[in-house]
Amino acid sequence: MLVLGVESSCDETSVSIVKDGKVVLSNVINSQIKIHEKFGGVVPEIASRNHIYQVTMVFEQAFKDAKIKPEDIDLVAVTKGPGLIGSLLVVVNAAKTFAMMYNKPIIGVHHLAGHIYANAIEHDMKFPCVALLVSGGNTELIYMEDHFKFEIIGETLDDAVGEAYDKVARVVGLPYPGGPHVDRLAHEGKDTYNLPRVYLEDGSFNFSFSGLKSAVINLHHNAMQRGEEIRINDLCASFQASVTEVLVRKTFMLAEKMNVKNIIVAGGVSANKGLKERFMAENNDRFNISIPSIKYCTDNAAMIGVAGYYQYKCNPKLDDLTLNATASLELE
Repeated sequence: MLVLGVESSCDETSVSIVKDGKVVLSNVINSQIKIHEKFGGVVPEIASRNHIYQVTMVFEQAFKDAKIKPEDIDLVAVTKGPGLIGSLLVVVNAAKTFAMMYNKPIIGVHHLAGHIYANAIEHDMKFPCVALLVSGGNTELIYMEDHFKFEIIGETLDDAVGEAYDKVARVVGLPYPGGPHVDRLAHEGKDTYNLPRVYLEDGSFNFSFSGLKSAVINLHHNAMQRGEEIRINDLCASFQASVTEVLVRKTFMLAEKMNVKNIIVAGGVSANKGLKERFMAENNDRFNISIPSIKYCTDNAAMIGVAGYYQYKCNPKLDDLTLNATASLELE
């Protein structure tokens, strides 16, 4: 079964062709990082305009790399949300146009389901499992009894973890996107600053990173006011140590509570080297931990193609040409 995956929920235009939910025949990604770098973040209107410029060429390159014809496609899977509405509208309409031209069935896929199913490309997904979803806009702990059965157990009450990384990076003068730069400098520093570990006193599996972000901002501001040296490497190391400790331990706590042995880590922040290292260091062979390769951690169409394949297998309910993009969308 050949699935055409199409994704552009933010600033990457991506088209992929996946065979049987496992074999990636092509995965073309056009990134806009350089365009948005000078603004310190993604500008939605600029992002959507660039998707319009790139989407046809990305489609063509995906078929060229896969060495197949459009007529060979069995199913079109496209991100329907959540994300930037202008960006989503470009690919939803492009995917519907393709489906109409070649008379192909189409299915709308939740962007976060795509991140979770990126793990299925290089690993066998085993159930039941706990999924930690960490990205620029989301931080969630999800229990999965089986394929496409999502139960959100915990989520962020304020900032998402990727958002916190970018804000801290901006404060200490690092370029956009800040997460990879903070991760890199953290490995060159030591955890010498006394930053809080926020576990929340209510005993829930929710997260809160606004206090940690504020602690970094205040520490940096006060040091600048006093003319003290800011050890950027150590500050990044301390921030990352606080974040990863809370993420990893809460994930393990939920896995133990739900009596599962399988853990999935997904989303753009799953590419963070420090997070991977802490998961492995504290695991002690208690859990089977699945983390995608870096190329499948960030937004890409292969994950949408894989998720679309499993979504169709679980529930062969198709969409029609009235399918529309949705900026906010619950993971069901």
